[in-house]
Amino acid sequence: MPEKKKKNIETPITEKKYPSLVLGLDISTACIGASIVFDDGINKPEIIKLTHIVPKIDKNIKGIEALILRKQIFEEEFLMKIKDMKITECVIESPLNFATGNSNAVTVAQLLQFNGLLSEAVYRVLGIVPNYVSSFDARMRSFPELLSIRKFNKKGIEYPLSHIKKAINENHLTLFGSYPFDCDKKTVMMNLVNDMFSDLNWVYDKKGNLKKENFDACDSLVCVLAYINEKKHGVMNPFIKNHTITETEEKVIIEYVMDVWGTEYPKKIVLEK
Repeated sequence: MPEKKKKNIETPITEKKYPSLVLGLDISTACIGASIVFDDGINKPEIIKLTHIVPKIDKNIKGIEALILRKQIFEEEFLMKIKDMKITECVIESPLNFATGNSNAVTVAQLLQFNGLLSEAVYRVLGIVPNYVSSFDARMRSFPELLSIRKFNKKGIEYPLSHIKKAINENHLTLFGSYPFDCDKKTVMMNLVNDMFSDLNWVYDKKGNLKKENFDACDSLVCVLAYINEKKHGVMNPFIKNHTITETEEKVIIEYVMDVWGTEYPKKIVLEK
């Protein structure tokens, strides 16, 4: 987890003027993560604002009325405050259109409706037609190094060498491939973001614990980074450039180079005999 630096302080809007900015949103009915980023196409993207909006309403209000009221809060507390900034592009994490994990069909339907309402608000207030990216593509395009050949199966047992050779030959790169199947993907992403931007001010509760809303803000930033990378480099087509296999009495060492957008990522898998 990121090191605690300041308490209850979000990344403020800078006074510096920028020619164009990208807005990122990670939308849920409970919390909306938001980020505003400047990218000149040469240097590392600059975070202008990283925050979250919690659209609290009377818990007795349900259905579409609840969604409309939450949309109004988002519009008044966030969009209206940034409408004079030169935001020229917006990217939103696409909601799932099927139930997964702890979600159900009703939850998915509400999220789709809410996403549509906020997309309309962005268009009406900022004059921007939003772009959309799935959480999978956002993570992959923002941090390509997350791709790798998977070493372990779901039970935590090493795959045999024959399986890994086949994966290499078939260019079967997997997102979070070097992590356990049950890894906390949101924490992985936050750590990568924190390494990339060391001066971020995450939000903590009164007990000094990292608030869960930070993950929503982080996800919105990941969407922007993915959008910037694809815009800069084009369609992503990762592939394994070359590999070597070295065997000793105790181990098998597989080294390979992954190429993503012309950048090489050296990788290594060590199997015990």
